[in-house]
Amino acid sequence: MKKVIKAQNVEFCYTIEGKGTQAVILMHGWGCNHTTLASIEQLLTEYFTVYNVDFPGFGDSSEPTTVWGVEQYTTLIEHLVQAEKITAPILMGHSFGGRVGIVYASRNDVTKLVLIDAAGVKPARSLKYYFKVYSYKTYKRLLPLIVGRKRAEDIINRYRKRVGSSDYNNASPMMRSIMSRVVNEDLCHLMPKIKCPTLLIWGENDTATPVADARKMERLIPEAGLAVFKSAGHYSFLDNPYQFAAVIRSFLNDEMNNDKM
Repeated sequence: MKKVIKAQNVEFCYTIEGKGTQAVILMHGWGCNHTTLASIEQLLTEYFTVYNVDFPGFGDSSEPTTVWGVEQYTTLIEHLVQAEKITAPILMGHSFGGRVGIVYASRNDVTKLVLIDAAGVKPARSLKYYFKVYSYKTYKRLLPLIVGRKRAEDIINRYRKRVGSSDYNNASPMMRSIMSRVVNEDLCHLMPKIKCPTLLIWGENDTATPVADARKMERLIPEAGLAVFKSAGHYSFLDNPYQFAAVIRSFLNDEMNNDKM
């Protein structure tokens, strides 16, 4: 069943499947939508009521009209929990969805948290990186004065397509601004505040959010455990679905058995 709620000046879409007493909220990564997590949803609907969201700017949800950070996305999940009268959900977040899971679990009652190749640790930046970023900003500001606004836009767009990530290049101007904001948010200070049992699932070959991030999260989150899948990448749940299913069933064994009783 598909539902829409209106909050924070957006239309927020999500699906509801299953009839279990315990709620699970699935949160996708950047550039994706709820269909990316369809295999996880299918794994869980026998035991839980599964809420699978389209974050604003993706899928069927409308785009924010201002530059959101992780806080605004998290507040929207809080709206969903309140609207659906959910008590202590299980949260599962992949990549960007993990950011939202971290913030939500740091200040709300959560039964269990699953972070899958999750973002949230700000990467260490080299001097070369900062030189490149600030050179680009200066270039972007001065070029219109030299060649005119229209030609400058064409040159900058060609440069962006050549060096930018596919997520960035495929996004609208608003979502590019939001992406630039959220990727630079370091959530490490919130991780010690997460009190629920937490499972970290990672691909050993993940280059977007490397295993070093997972190990840092494992140290900072009080009740965290880490499972690393060999030969898997940033989409570890798709690269190794059988191991993923086994690990999830083990972690949620008590909740699955409770709904079967």
